[in-house]
Amino acid sequence: MSAARIVVVGDALLDRDVSGTSTRLSPDAPVPVVDVDDVFASPGGAGLAALLCAEPPSVGAVPAAVDVTLLAPAADDAAGRELAGALGDVALERLGHEGGTRTKTRIRSSGQTLVRVDEGGPGTPVGVTAARVAAVLAGADAVLVSDYGGGVTRDPAVRSALEEHARTGVVVWDPHPRGGTPVPGCTLVTPNAAEAAAALEGAAPGSARDLAGALRRHWAARAVAVTAGADGAYLATATGTELVPAAPVQNTDPCGAGDRFASAAALALGGGTHVTAAVETAVEAAGQWVAAGGAATYRTRRAAGVHARPVLHPGAEQLPREVQELLSEVRGRGGTVVATGGCFDVLHAGHIASLDAARRLGDALVVLLNSDDSVRRLKGHGRPVVGEADRARVLGALRSVDAVVLFDEDDPRATLNLLRPDVWVKGGDYTPEQLPEAVDVRGWGGRVTVLPYLSGRSTTAILQKAGRER
Repeated sequence: MSAARIVVVGDALLDRDVSGTSTRLSPDAPVPVVDVDDVFASPGGAGLAALLCAEPPSVGAVPAAVDVTLLAPAADDAAGRELAGALGDVALERLGHEGGTRTKTRIRSSGQTLVRVDEGGPGTPVGVTAARVAAVLAGADAVLVSDYGGGVTRDPAVRSALEEHARTGVVVWDPHPRGGTPVPGCTLVTPNAAEAAAALEGAAPGSARDLAGALRRHWAARAVAVTAGADGAYLATATGTELVPAAPVQNTDPCGAGDRFASAAALALGGGTHVTAAVETAVEAAGQWVAAGGAATYRTRRAAGVHARPVLHPGAEQLPREVQELLSEVRGRGGTVVATGGCFDVLHAGHIASLDAARRLGDALVVLLNSDDSVRRLKGHGRPVVGEADRARVLGALRSVDAVVLFDEDDPRATLNLLRPDVWVKGGDYTPEQLPEAVDVRGWGGRVTVLPYLSGRSTTAILQKAGRER
């Protein structure tokens, strides 16, 4: 099956995270001093939206294979070259760029941003022709307009090409208060509640539900989804307005959630999904994004070369940086780290119930996952049925799981002593005293909790039944 082709149009910028520790104040001013450990850089704005399109979420009906093109102004300076080089598999179609590359630098300590420094701009496109834009849009399964107020959506040539494309193609428009008005005929427009209210400034105030319907008419769009944070999104179509609810999540940093929402919706619509199902997919994807730590965590993991939930490979002598930062962030705000472990071969309802219950015991859940060799020694020939990479990816896609750590030994004690969770959770019919790792956990002040298995669910029973039915 051929890959879906997605074109992202918008304002790209460079995000930098200067990460370190802060334990003292400056002697010349009452400000914290940050001792820098690392500097991470990653495409932001429409660049982030393009990266997210190239890394489809593990939810809903989105295409598994995607080719992504970013059409954006790009400056020929050091930051612009860094931005272009960090796009990975995303193809960059450059437009002329006024001024230096727009750069946002965040100074961070213990998972918190202390200050942000903005440079460059204005980033307005120059020398653009409608024919050039139309040629890039031609043949796209979906076009995502990612507006970050830099001027792309106000450019007459860009607008002309987008308006023509919207007559027959799929266009998802993620607006910005300083950007241009969505062109008529958009398949879906995705403002948040504040952007929706600003777009109807001067009109009588209304709820997010009312705004969605009013904006669909105002923008002559086929559908408008007003995102409403923890509530989900209000979707207005020609048949009315409905709430697409969101599941509750623990993390409260929504940075980048709008990009994940819009990119997931564009992917689903580009794959032929109906708009309602596309918005349901987008709501779920945005919830997982926030639960996983938002844009800051994503940038850190990408800079470290990790595109999924963090995984510790066999033989590692320390936890990877992104897992350490997760622990630091949770503990820095006084939270509780929970860990559980197992083979998780052929994930079933019993596993989900145990993981959900474990996650409710704290503020982050780390799963210690037996490697293929470890499972083979424990379970015998023919196991695991599912390889370690796929098992880790499926576990990492669950809303209840914050990180997956792969270990190669027959029991998790070595990795547990690196992780040192506040709570160690196991499922089964035994007591905590029967667990060999209980001594280790209590040694660092943690506690051990045993959760009962969900009756009638087991991987062995599933495999036996499958064997009988072949």
